[in-house]
Amino acid sequence: MLAFSSCWNNSRHTEGEAMIEEILELGFSNIELSHGMTIAKLPGIRKAYEAGMFTCSGVHNYFPSPVEVMIDAPDAYEYTSHRPFERKRAMEMTLKTLELAAEFKAQYLVLHMGSAPMSSAKFTKPLTKLVAAGEQRDPSYIKQKIKFIKKREKLAPLYYHRAIEALEHLAEKAQEYGVKLAVESRSRFEDMPNEREMLQLQEHFKDHPAVGYWHDFGHVQLKHNLGLLDHYEWLENVSPHLIGGHVHDVQWPARDHRTPFTGTLDYEAILPFFPAGCPLIWELSPTRETNEIKNSLEIWKSRFPDRC
Repeated sequence: MLAFSSCWNNSRHTEGEAMIEEILELGFSNIELSHGMTIAKLPGIRKAYEAGMFTCSGVHNYFPSPVEVMIDAPDAYEYTSHRPFERKRAMEMTLKTLELAAEFKAQYLVLHMGSAPMSSAKFTKPLTKLVAAGEQRDPSYIKQKIKFIKKREKLAPLYYHRAIEALEHLAEKAQEYGVKLAVESRSRFEDMPNEREMLQLQEHFKDHPAVGYWHDFGHVQLKHNLGLLDHYEWLENVSPHLIGGHVHDVQWPARDHRTPFTGTLDYEAILPFFPAGCPLIWELSPTRETNEIKNSLEIWKSRFPDRC
């Protein structure tokens, strides 16, 4: 099932129905309701939904945004935070999002699980800068990467435990609502879970029907470009747990959320890992132009008619 994320045009609209109409004009009828949404847009979204203008493939936490957060910040509150208030607020907002996901008959809820307390300015960003300069094979790059991985491995267990604890509670509510919890692959190695932890997490919930894996094409490619994983090998390992994915392209080495076919991703190699009919959601930057998206959609339909 092909769908489109409202993250593309959410910030340009103050009214929900107009936001939905602009997406429909691109050629999509299935929509993922994404984070960053103000509560003021909900009446218009409900009106469009009740009129049968679109189907809701899924929802991305938090939807709507916490009223006290004035920007699009899906990681404003983390289940892994050392502040009890933030962990509590994260749970409250997720439970509210689950209610709305059920209201819109969403198949899934995409979750960010938090992070280990490491500054990306000291780790992911310097590695990215070295790769952009073509220095990924230099001893200095390898040394920094190993140091980065070791530090994260030392810090991670407490934050992984907090993420699992939150997910155990959320999974019971999700099952009641008939919504799957889709734990998303993240773009920074500081984020939780990393790939080893993701497989542990999926094994932990292997008997729970409400928990699975959400593959973000661009996020995983960014880690691939940093030499932290192999995109295809990772998909082979995690594919039994796949719920769906966010589709976007990457311009080397770290510019993601580009329109499909404008970057470096090999969709012919990636898509066979995804079960037929699973949600594939175009999640594009607000900077992407309407005509570019329409043109790419036509290419997609011609190359992958069974993925529409």
